[in-house]
Amino acid sequence: MFHAVTPARPAPAAWCWDIFCRVIDNHGDLGVCWRLARDLAAHGQRLRLWVDDPAALRWMAPEGHPQIEVRHWTMDTPWPEPGDVVVEAFGCDPPEAFVARMAAAARPPVWVNLEYLSAEDYVERSHRLRSPQRCGLDKWFFYPGFTPATGGLLREDGLLAEQARFDAAAWLAAHGIAPRPGERLVSLFCYPQERIPALLSALADAPTLLLTTPGPATTLSEALPLPAGLRRQALPWLPQPDYDRLLWACELNLVRGEDSFVRAQWAGRPFLWQIYPQDDGVHADKLAAFLRRHLAAAPPALAEAITGLMRSWNGLTPAGSAWPPLPPLADWQRCTLAWRAELLAQPPLARQLLEFVMEKR
Repeated sequence: MFHAVTPARPAPAAWCWDIFCRVIDNHGDLGVCWRLARDLAAHGQRLRLWVDDPAALRWMAPEGHPQIEVRHWTMDTPWPEPGDVVVEAFGCDPPEAFVARMAAAARPPVWVNLEYLSAEDYVERSHRLRSPQRCGLDKWFFYPGFTPATGGLLREDGLLAEQARFDAAAWLAAHGIAPRPGERLVSLFCYPQERIPALLSALADAPTLLLTTPGPATTLSEALPLPAGLRRQALPWLPQPDYDRLLWACELNLVRGEDSFVRAQWAGRPFLWQIYPQDDGVHADKLAAFLRRHLAAAPPALAEAITGLMRSWNGLTPAGSAWPPLPPLADWQRCTLAWRAELLAQPPLARQLLEFVMEKR
């Protein structure tokens, strides 16, 4: 049984949504915004996705979407009449000229700040909070999360059924990936980091084909010699649907940030998450909060092993400490599937956001 049954209210007539996204230093924010736009389009909504650097959409979503209009946002952009709903992703602050048009509208749009994903307790306290603005409008905080008191996670209807029909062998062959008999498939998507040599050594405990994404995963691993038993193959940038299938096809996935992190959980495969590192170290608290929820029902020895691996992969163990051994992947996958079953009890984020806006509109 894959899907929890969550009754949905009828969607409103097609509203126009303005989603604002700033690409900071990687593609995760845009990845989240595109998935959100696509999920809202599936509910019959019309979207304008404003992004200051849309270049990554050429490979992330090469076919586009008939209900999503991508607009390049610059300082000189002539702003149209705002739509019915304005979503600023991750506190990116829409331009003042656009906010002024929102405030002057005969019926101002519902203004939502979609925040970053976290398992920390403050998320439940802050979700759906009102924030009065100097322009006279209200901005509403909307937090994704892992509990019923949050906005949930991005998930397309029918995702798990599609995954159940997935032909991994055919997909791998179509993408030029040819694992040898008995070889384990591992995907690697990461920020720059120092534990890649330890990872390569650990993966040599069994015949493994390591599939690396463009960027640090490929450049850092290619600079290192491979231990016996480990092969690697560099992948091109993949459209989002193909990246999801890569995660479904692999026995272990290493992911980073927010978008691929969520997709790894829906894949139901063992995963290691590299959290976005922050200079003040708050990412350690964020990782700890996730692990407390994620592993609450796991056998203690397995929970300890996964925690050790996640902390080591994120550089949160003492310098020079040994890389923990990988736990049996079958046990790890049972734990991941149990966690996914918990998450499936939540309505998807796009549906929750739509219902929230229906209350405020």
